[in-house]
Amino acid sequence: MPVVGSSKLYAVIIFALTLDSARAEDHAVIGRWYSALLVADRGSLSDMLADDARIRLQDVDTEQNKQQFLASMDEWKGAVAGANIRHRIESADNGLVTVVVCYDFPGNDLMTREVFALTDERITASSQATIAENCDGF
Repeated sequence: MPVVGSSKLYAVIIFALTLDSARAEDHAVIGRWYSALLVADRGSLSDMLADDARIRLQDVDTEQNKQQFLASMDEWKGAVAGANIRHRIESADNGLVTVVVCYDFPGNDLMTREVFALTDERITASSQATIAENCDGF
């Protein structure tokens, strides 16, 4: 005999599992993003970005569309040569993922906070701001 209210409990469990699955997908997208960024993999980055994606670099007061961002990969490839990128997801909720990132360049390092908006496992917007001129305490 079913327990009264058990269908509500099942609905809550299914909803929670769906949220966990969405978060896992968001985490996977972010992991792939930084792997592709480290090697300036234009094809992978393009696949992860929505066609109307906007990338905001707050420190230099610049906003790029997808094509402009991908065009910058030639210059970025030289800058990231020999570097390492470490990231830690601070939060992921309703398609917004906040990440603390340490860019370990050969001559210096930099810590940023980056916020991604994701829809259907594609990045629709990204915003980046420096939070420290080094990665101490990362």
